[in-house]
Amino acid sequence: MGKYAKLRESILAGNADGNVEFSALCQLLIRLGFSERVKGGHYIFTRDGVTEIINLQPKGSQAKPYQVKQVRSILVKYRLGESNVD
Repeated sequence: MGKYAKLRESILAGNADGNVEFSALCQLLIRLGFSERVKGGHYIFTRDGVTEIINLQPKGSQAKPYQVKQVRSILVKYRLGESNVD
């Protein structure tokens, strides 16, 4: 299991929302087919077939816990990354 598969499993488990590296979360979303747009400190991710827009902001080098929860709900709702993400 590679780095991003482990990260995806960690996010889905929900036991470390406050301990997710921001840059790794952004890379995971890009690997899942999202396109990234940066506007100031806001990293905005969109993808065809996903109606929600993901808006992330770093808190130091970590992702904000409530934003990790939002990403988790989208991963579950659209069953993203069930095949290989690495």
